[in-house]
Amino acid sequence: MLHTDTTANILLIEDDEAHAELIRISLENSEFTNSVNHVDDGEKAVHYLLQMPPYEDSVRPDLILLDLNLPKLSGHQVLSRIKTHKDLRTIPVVILTTSNNEKDRKLAYGEYANSYLTKPNDFGEFRQLAHDLQQYWIMWNEKAVQK
Repeated sequence: MLHTDTTANILLIEDDEAHAELIRISLENSEFTNSVNHVDDGEKAVHYLLQMPPYEDSVRPDLILLDLNLPKLSGHQVLSRIKTHKDLRTIPVVILTTSNNEKDRKLAYGEYANSYLTKPNDFGEFRQLAHDLQQYWIMWNEKAVQK
């Protein structure tokens, strides 16, 4: 059943500011209403998710878009922390990266990533990817019930 509430809180974990801006524009300029919060390294991501300073008032995301190549903590380390934390593991995590490396994909799925997407180079393809991503994860996917 198609959801009538198409609002979602998205956490974007991306260190490349140009990629982050492209993703943010693609998500916010769609037919969906989204709140996109952005952090630019793995350590900030963990602090945001655990509501540690300076993110005490952070909102639990409905979806996490995670780059693998991050400073301080890698995307793989962040993913592992999310999926082993009892309060965070139900949040869908989509790996959104430039790496098309089979080793990275295997490792990400082994760490329970919900999806693995390689960033397209073409802006039109990127907008289509953002649209399709939202269509699935926000409109069609049933959110996990929080305890």
